[in-house]
Formats: sequence, C-alpha cells, structure tokens
Amino acid sequence: MSKDGINSKDFLIGTLIGGIIGATTALFLAPKSGKELRDDLNTQANALKEKTDRLTTDAKEKGTEYVTIAKDKTSELSQLVAEQSTQILDKVKDIKERAAGKANQVKSEAEDATANIASEASDVADEAKVRAQEATSEIEDGIKDIKEKVEQSTKG
Repeated sequence: MSKDGINSKDFLIGTLIGGIIGATTALFLAPKSGKELRDDLNTQANALKEKTDRLTTDAKEKGTEYVTIAKDKTSELSQLVAEQSTQILDKVKDIKERAAGKANQVKSEAEDATANIASEASDVADEAKVRAQEATSEIEDGIKDIKEKVEQSTKG
C-alpha cells in the first residue's frame, strides 16, 4: 500500500458502490412501470449478489492459496536453516577435534624432546664425571711421579 496509490480493497469497494449507484440510477431514470422496475431491481440485485458471492469465493481461494504458499516457504526456509546450522556445528566440532589432536601431538612431541634432552644431559654429565675422575687420577699420578723424582734427586 502506497500513500499516493489506491489499494485493491478500496478499489473493489468503490467499484461495487459505483456499480450499485449506476444501476439504481439507470433503473429509476428508465421509463418503466412499477412492476417492471421492481422486476429489474430484483434481477439486478440477484446479479449483484451472485457477483459478490463469486468475488468473495475468489478472494477466499486466493487467501487460502497465499497462506499455503507462505507455509510452504516458511517450512522450506526453516528446513534450510536447520540443515545449515547442523553443517556449521559439524564443521566446528571437526575443527575442535583436529585442534585437540594437534595439541596432543605437540604435547607428546614436547615431552619426548624433554626426555631426550634430559637423557643427553645425563649422558654428558656422566661423561664429564668420568673425565674428571680420569683427570684427577692423572694429576695424582703426576704428583706421585714428581714426588719420586724429587726424592731421588735429594738422595742422590
């Protein structure tokens, strides 16, 4: 409905009123006897009633048709929204599961790397300990040799 235009309901009412006024005016201005005039009025009234009944029936049928179309479209849209919502939820769940899997994989790799580093550090520490003991032993042997040489040089 626009402000400048005429909507169909107003147009239909105006047409019916105009038809009634026009038919009545034509009958009253026609040179007929009272009985003929009443018969013509009765005929016109019946014709108008039939036309009104037809228009009412057509309007009801169109209304029912539009209601059915609206229900079908609403049902289709609801189904489409439900399907798309399900697809989106499935995608979100899939992404979440893949992210959790990657996180677990990274955690496992980090734990493995930590264990490897700890093992290598322990190996390096053990090797350093062995070398320190070897160095201590060599130093002690060197000190003994020097003591023996000093003793021999003082005796002799």
